[in-house]
This record gives sequence, structure tokens and C-alpha cells, in this order.
Amino acid sequence: MFGWLQDTPPHPLTDIQRAARFFYLQQHAFGGRVDGQTFGTATTAPALNLLRIEENLSAAHLRLNGVYVEHLPWLDVLKKYDRTHTLFYLDPPYWETEGYGVDFPFENYLAMADFMRSCKGKVIVSINDHPQIRETFSGFWQEGLDLKYSVANGRDLAERSSFGELVIANFEPMVMGGLF
Repeated sequence: MFGWLQDTPPHPLTDIQRAARFFYLQQHAFGGRVDGQTFGTATTAPALNLLRIEENLSAAHLRLNGVYVEHLPWLDVLKKYDRTHTLFYLDPPYWETEGYGVDFPFENYLAMADFMRSCKGKVIVSINDHPQIRETFSGFWQEGLDLKYSVANGRDLAERSSFGELVIANFEPMVMGGLF
């Protein structure tokens, strides 16, 4: 069923059929990927329960109530919603990594840092810990983290590789017990 729905072109489908196709593929894709989906299974989580789809969709509806989805360049969205009471969370493509399928040249990180210096709102950025990134965002609050990602091909947490993550903010977050 997964492969059949992947091969089904969305354009001749109705809105409801496209939504159902998207929902099914997302529920079964390894790591929740949208592009390059592969069928994912896990022995630690329940399979999709077709009897609970209405409950899952209702929960998604409640979670997304009041959410705006924009189809604009990222910087235009930030400028559009920049207010003193706004908190932006930015999770850009990691510098010098592959697999995003999105062209994100270094100029975008420079523009992000410039926005953070002049905006009215608060901004938090999570990105890979890289010397060029640290330099670009110098002057901002920065916290390096050592993370083990949860999507790790079923390996135990102890066996997973650690990755350097960097959290950057244009304000000093309240730190509680080493976590912000």
C-alpha cells in the first residue's frame, strides 16, 4: 500500500484523497520524511491504528488551531510577524551538510544574524555547531549541546553517535538546571 500510494500522482486526486494519501505516507515513512520516503517499521511503537484516525486528526486540528501557514521566503515571514511580543524559533538547514534538498547559501545565515541584531522580537536558532556559524552569530548568546538523535536506525542510545548542536539567541534565555 505504501509503495502504491507513493507511485500515485497527487494531481488527479481530490483534496480529500490527497490529504488521505499524505496522512498515510507520513504515518508510515521512516523518520517522518517528506522527500525520499522509505517505509518505516518499529517494534517499540504501535502501527497505524485505522480506528484512531479521527482521534489523531482531531488532536492535530486542536494543535494547529490558530496557526498560520505562509508560503513566503523565510526572511519575509520574519519581517511580517516581527513584534516585541514575538518569539521566533529558526531551524535552518545545517551548514555544510547534505540531504535537505534545499539551496541555502551562507548568505542566508548572514541575513539571519543581521535580522536578529535589528528585530523587535526574540529569536532562537538551532543549528549544527560549526566554527563559521559561531563566528557569524558572534555577540549573541550561544550554548553548545552534545545530542544523540532519536532517529538512529534502531540502535540503542548508548551506541548512537553524538552530534554538536548549537543554540543561539538574541536574548539570554533563563537557564534552569543546565537546560533552557
